[in-house]
Amino acid sequence: MSIKKTASAVWEGGIKDGEGRVSAQSGVLKDVPYSFAKRFEDAPGSNPEELIGAAHAGCFSMALSLIMGEAGLTPERISTEASVSLTQDDDGFSITAIHLTTRVKSPGADAAAFEEAANKAKEGCPVSRLLNAEITLDAALES
Repeated sequence: MSIKKTASAVWEGGIKDGEGRVSAQSGVLKDVPYSFAKRFEDAPGSNPEELIGAAHAGCFSMALSLIMGEAGLTPERISTEASVSLTQDDDGFSITAIHLTTRVKSPGADAAAFEEAANKAKEGCPVSRLLNAEITLDAALES
């Protein structure tokens, strides 16, 4: 099975004075603005790291629900926060770490079985595996 989802970004202007907009196929994001100030100066608005964090928290939570269910554990509520670290070195900026914090309500769940399920979800959710994905590019200039 192969599923494809799309998202898009449009950037206009220079790096510091320009602004971009991101949209998603589902419509949940539609022309959401982002800019240098929103990304690097804590101005209100979105940025790529925040969107990656939201995707990772959501994906991890779904994977954990699946794995817990397969282990006979019933999650009533899974709440996950992803903290994405963007750092700069001599080679430029890189996302160097994502820290997941999850709190799960699952009455009667065995602690060891839960810990095993959480680790499996951390390693196996598609967004966690993203860094091992093949990345392809179709680039063209428009006149």
